[in-house]
Amino acid sequence: MTDTLTEQAFHALLDDLMFAIEDEVDTLDDDFDFDRTSGQLVITFPNTSQVIVSRQVVQQQLWVAAKSGGFHLTYEASDWVCQSTSERLWVLLARVFQEQWRADSTAFNHLT
Repeated sequence: MTDTLTEQAFHALLDDLMFAIEDEVDTLDDDFDFDRTSGQLVITFPNTSQVIVSRQVVQQQLWVAAKSGGFHLTYEASDWVCQSTSERLWVLLARVFQEQWRADSTAFNHLT
């Protein structure tokens, strides 16, 4: 069941989440670039591929765009869950980083 949030709570939750994603990526050895604008976070990998994390206010969803596809996540039981794969956000991001950056990447693994 999707948790309903006020718009203010939704924005606060997503602001904290975007910073947490940046903080996690900052711990990695390679040089990633970040661009945060208008409710989205663009992560550019050292190999120039990108992952885009964006908030969708009306739908109260978090969208992740990656080479492997677009993923829509809803907030359920205090966690972000992908509607198409049932993966939790940190599991999804760990997989995407392995696919787009390095197969041996451990990014986000300790958060899963």
